[in-house]
Amino acid sequence: MCGRYAATKDPATLMREFDAVDGTEGKAGRADYNVAPTKHVPTVVERHPRDADGTVLEDEPAVRSLRMMRWGLVPFWAKDPSVGNRMINTRAETATEKPAFRKALSRRRCLVPADGWFEWKAVDGGGRKAPKEPYYMTTRDSSSLAFAGLWETWRDPNGDPDALPLITFSIITTDAVGQLADIHHRMPLVLPEARWADWLDPSRTDATDLLTPPDRDWLDELELRPISTKVNNVRNNGPELIERVEPEATDLDAALFELPNPS
Repeated sequence: MCGRYAATKDPATLMREFDAVDGTEGKAGRADYNVAPTKHVPTVVERHPRDADGTVLEDEPAVRSLRMMRWGLVPFWAKDPSVGNRMINTRAETATEKPAFRKALSRRRCLVPADGWFEWKAVDGGGRKAPKEPYYMTTRDSSSLAFAGLWETWRDPNGDPDALPLITFSIITTDAVGQLADIHHRMPLVLPEARWADWLDPSRTDATDLLTPPDRDWLDELELRPISTKVNNVRNNGPELIERVEPEATDLDAALFELPNPS
């Protein structure tokens, strides 16, 4: 799964990387080293423009832009937004079937820019309550990752009809590949740049063939970095969270170091 990630780049940098215009309306916050569900973060969408009456101009070229959205998808038919707390991720294997995601997959797809994501590895031999080792998966060249996402617009059925809607998103996950599977069995669906245009294309209604993980060669571009358990606390937020911290030696390792030299 993907339950935490880092997003530290400003809109100007993301605009260059994703060839997008700024639609954040000045609402992009500071660098976030510990993005958690319910936070508002930049995403990338591509939509046809609308006229003054709100009619979609499908004959006009689509525009790619940065948009602020809240993490945790709230379906348009939901009675209240709390349902989004349970929909931070969408399984690629069932996205075409689940009512909460099926329509968004067809019509409302986005990219979620990230510096990298966090995952926790179970310690060998540890029980269910044993501490887990956190890892940070990031690119070696500091370029952004692009998670495949779905988004929705929700309006409070009992609220002011003129109030601004809530825009939310979910990150698609898939089976982990290669060494990533040694850390966790799931991973966000990361899209290489060559697939961004197809994923964002608003005229494309069938994205089934895009719900596949990247080739394993893509793993060569990733660093799987052990980090401090400071990331476990969502209140911690700073560059120290993504610094490499080698796992502590086990008790057995320590004991071996203390053995007398047999010679």
